[in-house]
Amino acid sequence: MYLAINIVGILIFLLIGWIFSHDRKHIQWVSVGIMTALNIGIAGLLTVLPWGRAAVHAAASAFSELVKVAFKGINFALANWVGADGTHPDAVNFVTSALLPILLVVPLFDILTYIGFLPWLIKWIGRGLSFITRQPKFETFFSIEMMLLGSTEALAVSKLQVQKMKPARNLMLAMMSMSCVTASILAAYTTMVPGDYVLTAVPLNCINALIVANLLYPVKVDKEEDVIATIADSSETIEAPADGASSAPAAAADNTVSTLDTATDGLAAQPAGAAPAPAGNRFAAWVKKTFKRDPNKPKKEPFFSFLGDSILGAGRLVLIIAANVIAFVALAALINKLLGLINPQLTLEHIFGVILYIPSLLLGLDPGTAWQMAGYMGKKLVTNEFVVMHEVTKTIWAFAPHYKAVLTVFITSFANFSTVGMIIGCFKGLAGKETNDLISKNVGRMLLAGILVSLLSAGMAGLFVW
Repeated sequence: MYLAINIVGILIFLLIGWIFSHDRKHIQWVSVGIMTALNIGIAGLLTVLPWGRAAVHAAASAFSELVKVAFKGINFALANWVGADGTHPDAVNFVTSALLPILLVVPLFDILTYIGFLPWLIKWIGRGLSFITRQPKFETFFSIEMMLLGSTEALAVSKLQVQKMKPARNLMLAMMSMSCVTASILAAYTTMVPGDYVLTAVPLNCINALIVANLLYPVKVDKEEDVIATIADSSETIEAPADGASSAPAAAADNTVSTLDTATDGLAAQPAGAAPAPAGNRFAAWVKKTFKRDPNKPKKEPFFSFLGDSILGAGRLVLIIAANVIAFVALAALINKLLGLINPQLTLEHIFGVILYIPSLLLGLDPGTAWQMAGYMGKKLVTNEFVVMHEVTKTIWAFAPHYKAVLTVFITSFANFSTVGMIIGCFKGLAGKETNDLISKNVGRMLLAGILVSLLSAGMAGLFVW
C-alpha cells in the first residue's frame, strides 16, 4: 500500500507543478516525461542494481577517506580534536567533524577546475543530458554546474551567459538554483547521514530541477538562442547589470558564440564543393585548434597564488556556514520560546509538521513517521540542511530503510529561505533590472521549486528502498 502511495505522491508533486505553472499551454510534456522516466531509472540504478549500489558506495567511501585525510591536517593544528592519531572523529563537535574538512575538499575541487577537468566533465555530461532530455544546452549545463559548484558559484562563472539570455530563461536558472548542492560540501554531509543516499540525491536533484523549472515557468528557446556564450561575447552588447554599470560596445562577429551541436567543432571550415581533407590533415588541424591558445582567453593565475586564494575562500566558507548554523539554530530556539508563551506545545516543528504532513504521507510513510518527517522538512526550510543533519546524525542509522532514504535525499540540497536571498542578491550583481524584477515577482515559485525538487527526488529514491 505504501508503495502505491509513493507512486501517487510523485504524480501529485508533478500535478502541483502544473497547477502553479506560469504558462500551462507551453509545457513540453514529452521532455518532462523523458526526464521523469530517466530519473526514476537513475534512482533504481543507484539503489537497487548491485553494480549501481557498489558505485555509489565506492564514491561515498572515497569521500569518507578524503575526510580522514583532512583529519590529519586538523590534528596537526588542533591536537586531539579528532583523536590522538587524527583519525577518530566520534568525540568531536560539529565544526571539527563536518566543517573543518572543507579546508581540504574545497581546494581539491578548485584544483580540478584549475587544470580543466571539472569544466570538461560538466561540458560533456551537459551535452549528453541535453541530447537525451531535449532541453536547451545551457540549462542542462547549468544543472550540472550548480550540483558541483553551488548556486552562487555556478551563476558567477556563467556571468556572460546570464547577461545575454532573456529574463524568462534567467528565472528558470533562479528556480533551478534552489535545489543545488556543492560537491566540496558533500564530504561534510556524508559524515552526518548515509553517504550512499547523499550521493544518490545529487543526480536526482539535477534532473528534477529541470523538470520543475519546465513545469513552473516553461520557456520556448529558439534555435538561434540555444547557444553557449564564450569569452569573446564580452565584447557584445549585453543586458546591463542592475547597478547600472555599462556594457562593452557591440561587436558584430558571428564567431563570438560557440554552438555546441556543430558537428565540425574544432575543425577548419571547408569551402563549398571542396574535396574532404585527408584524415591526417584533419587530425593535425584538430590538434592545432584544440591546443592553440585563444588570444582572447585570460591568462591563468599562477598556481600557488590560485591555491592560496582557494584556501582562504574555504576558510571563509567554514565561517559562513558556522555563523549561519549558530544564528539559525538560535533564532529557531527563540521563536519556539516565544511560541511557547502562547502554548507550550506550539513550536516551528509542529507548525510545519501540519503544513507538510500531507506531502510527507505521499512519500510512502506511516502517519507517525510522516509527522516526524514533516517536522524535519520544515526545520530544513527555515534553517538549513546542516541543522537537520546534525540533529539526526546519531539516530538516522536506526531508522527504517525507506524513511532513512527519503529523509536523507530530501535534506540533501540548499533549498531554504536563506538561499532565496542569496540567489536574488547574486542576480542583482549579474543581470539587469528587467531580469531582477521578474525574479523578485516569482520568489514564491522559487521556494516552491526547491520544495518540489526535494519531494520528487525523495519520492523517486524511496520507490526502491523498503
